[in-house]
Amino acid sequence: MTTDVDALRSFNRRWTAVLGLLDRHLLDSPYSLPEARVLYELAAAERTSRSTDVELLSLRRRLGIDASFLTRVTGRLERAGLIDISASPTDGRRRQIRLTPAGRAAAADLDERSTGQIARLLDPLSADQRRVLAESTTLAAALVDATPTTPIALRPHGPGDLGWIVQRHGALYADEYGWDGTFETLVATIVGRFDATTDRAWIAEVAGARAGSVMYCRPAERTGQLRLLLVEPWARGLGLGRRLVDACIDHARSRGDTSLVLWTNDVLVAARAIYQAAGFELVAEESHHSFGHDLVGQDWRLDLRASSPSAR
Repeated sequence: MTTDVDALRSFNRRWTAVLGLLDRHLLDSPYSLPEARVLYELAAAERTSRSTDVELLSLRRRLGIDASFLTRVTGRLERAGLIDISASPTDGRRRQIRLTPAGRAAAADLDERSTGQIARLLDPLSADQRRVLAESTTLAAALVDATPTTPIALRPHGPGDLGWIVQRHGALYADEYGWDGTFETLVATIVGRFDATTDRAWIAEVAGARAGSVMYCRPAERTGQLRLLLVEPWARGLGLGRRLVDACIDHARSRGDTSLVLWTNDVLVAARAIYQAAGFELVAEESHHSFGHDLVGQDWRLDLRASSPSAR
């Protein structure tokens, strides 16, 4: 039986073969993968900072490779005239590195070759297949690396998103709270009643991957309802929950609603904190047994006449 470890190792072997990462010369260039990475990192540093110099120690930490190995790699690049290495003007014990004009040209050539390679891989794929691939790469990186990922965007829901909302609620709440399948059934019922003429849904994306959702419904005249707020665990801490709630509030206000209501459970501590910070007030709570657990349901309400964008 294939384990998660086996599956990931298999993917690594296949992907390195697809990209030719083990070839002696990367992308039919004169450079190995480590040499190309050094050139790429130096070029990227020049684009994102005012200085053309990068400390060798900083580069080693960024690449996560052995100091002696990096010394051999940079030595080859220096002898080829692609980089200059000198002592730091502020600390003679530290070494700094920069691209030469020839090094910038080599980095640009490698970037163009890499772009062409990926474009050829994507060319036969449909738009949906490209989206799935892009989303999968973002998720793969985010799940194993705690480094925050950007850019962040909110968009209206599109084809396939309502089904995703149901699936992710069912899977995530089972994983984090042990809720049974009746919760997913409830979510499916809510989504099944979605009326595009009165209701709205937003999807939060991080680097192109779906990372959260929220839905606005209108159960009564001049009253909106916030439903199905969700933020993926790997995307928490980026402010997505607050942005989704704000989108719902802004829409309710634009519709002329005088209040926005929601129902949640007391165990959803992080969500309740977001609602409270946005100005919602707890108006009622009641114990109930649902989704295989004893819970305390809570009704929250936001008076849109008393709140304003500046107050938030």
